[in-house]
Amino acid sequence: MLLLEKGCDILSERSWTAIGTVAENGYEGVVRLLLERDAHIESRDGSSRTPLGCAAMGGYEYVVVLLLEKGSDIESRDCDGQTPLGCAVINGHEGVVRMLLGKGADFECKSNVGVTPLMSAARWGYADIVQLLLEKGADPGCKYWDGSTLLELASRHGHRDVVNLLLEKGDC
Repeated sequence: MLLLEKGCDILSERSWTAIGTVAENGYEGVVRLLLERDAHIESRDGSSRTPLGCAAMGGYEYVVVLLLEKGSDIESRDCDGQTPLGCAVINGHEGVVRMLLGKGADFECKSNVGVTPLMSAARWGYADIVQLLLEKGADPGCKYWDGSTLLELASRHGHRDVVNLLLEKGDC
């Protein structure tokens, strides 16, 4: 707080924002303090990720909730075209995924290379997240950027639980 009172810059020379860094590390109290001191809620770090994307990537549900309550854009995209939902899926943060889906995040959004959250979850073997996305209505018949089906993708990487889910769904 003393540094803020003395006029310390909250954007580093390396394009990392203070609010993004503390959001990614789950420091809710510091996020709250920075927001009270007018930190820009949609500021971007070196990967063009907003504080919400950083918190989702780190798996910090309570920081995600705080940022959404303060008006953060649930569909913001980073330099790879990943939304906060995509960041949470890639890192296997089921609680954040569940919460973002509950807040209406687009579960069919595609990254810059055309990868959806369901594709990422299948690729990385996050069966619980695959289940959540399928329950929301995500398309199990979608194709990965290399043309692979989700079943092929999960099989190739040895994700038995995901393979079973997809076979049960039957549309793959």
